[in-house]
Amino acid sequence: MTENSALIASFWDASAVSFDEEADHGLREPHVRAAWAERMRSWLPPSPADVLDLGCGTGSLSLLLAEQGHRPIGVDLAPLMVEQARHKLTEAGFDAVMMVGDASSPPAQAGTSFDVILSRHLLWTLPAPEKALRRWVDLLRPGGRLVLIEGRWATAEPSEDHSYPGETAGMPWMGGVEAERLMQALRPMVRTSRVEPLLDPALWGRSIQDERNAVVAFA
Repeated sequence: MTENSALIASFWDASAVSFDEEADHGLREPHVRAAWAERMRSWLPPSPADVLDLGCGTGSLSLLLAEQGHRPIGVDLAPLMVEQARHKLTEAGFDAVMMVGDASSPPAQAGTSFDVILSRHLLWTLPAPEKALRRWVDLLRPGGRLVLIEGRWATAEPSEDHSYPGETAGMPWMGGVEAERLMQALRPMVRTSRVEPLLDPALWGRSIQDERNAVVAFA
């Protein structure tokens, strides 16, 4: 792990204990959980599918997928996030693999062939997001799909934001990525893709004013 990766892991580890207090992180409120469960069913193929949940955090989406009969594997850079995810799925009775690793280049132990690769609000944290997308597409089986839950929730240029560790100027999608920009990056890598706006307050536990969307792309 590089020094910058260690700083980023520490940043997210510091958030692990309180991370699920956000409605869309912990999915503790029944109506928020139901909203995400419905979207997951619409984005994923029929179960059981092999799903790589990148930047899995505390495992809330992995748990939803397991409950729907899928086989999730979670990867996150932050050990304390992964610990929370393991506990969450084990407590619910699922034997899903949650591992520490770099989501931009998933460890071989996670597997090399998936029906779905899922990420939520991850791309902004990566120094080379387009390279990561290319790697993820390579891990998909023929006809597999990327499910990328993204948005643009900050207007600051990367160099103006000092809250995130490391060289933020080296993170081209700092503050989020617009759907148009993400679709443009994906176009040479996939057969087809579509955008679905995610404006329903039930998904976030509150009304939102910024851009939120899901991009579903097929290899």
